Amino acid sequence: MADPRVTYLVLDGENLDATLGQNVLGRRPAPDERPRWERVLAHCQQVWDQPVKALFFLNATSGNLPMPFIQALTAMGLRPVPLSGPPGMKVVDVGIQRMLDAIVDRDADVVLGSHDGDFLPQVTSLLTGGRRVALLGFTEFLNSGYTELAASGLQVFDLETDARAFNKVLPRVRIIDIASFDPTAYL
Repeated sequence: MADPRVTYLVLDGENLDATLGQNVLGRRPAPDERPRWERVLAHCQQVWDQPVKALFFLNATSGNLPMPFIQALTAMGLRPVPLSGPPGMKVVDVGIQRMLDAIVDRDADVVLGSHDGDFLPQVTSLLTGGRRVALLGFTEFLNSGYTELAASGLQVFDLETDARAFNKVLPRVRIIDIASFDPTAYL
């Protein structure tokens, strides 16, 4: 019996955190303002109704691991991928690019959690393989290159509204489709 098809959830934790802090909140997020990764994992399992292998990439070039965070990720079912490298290297980006390149040879679907355009070549390659591919983030901050890939089947999931990864409404200013407008969220 063959293994069931899986979704690889590849999270650029550094990029998602920086976008939340700099672009959405305008400051460093408090612990209760950070994404609830178990909800993101659950969303990815539900959306395509299949198991998810979640990989959380983080920069460990300093030589220090945030062990409480690593343990929390592991307890939620996410696999931390702490990378290090020479000064000036964007180790998380390089690691994610290599991971996405490796997934091209697998019969699997992919959700990439990032806003970064550095992954456009890999996402484009993934889209040509007959698999489902999605981007997860704050839709208003996605690299514009991903917009063009929507015609090739790229799906976009919003970290707040689709994955419901936050405990409270974030102070975002974005266009809301009237069909999904919930006035109680503003009360």
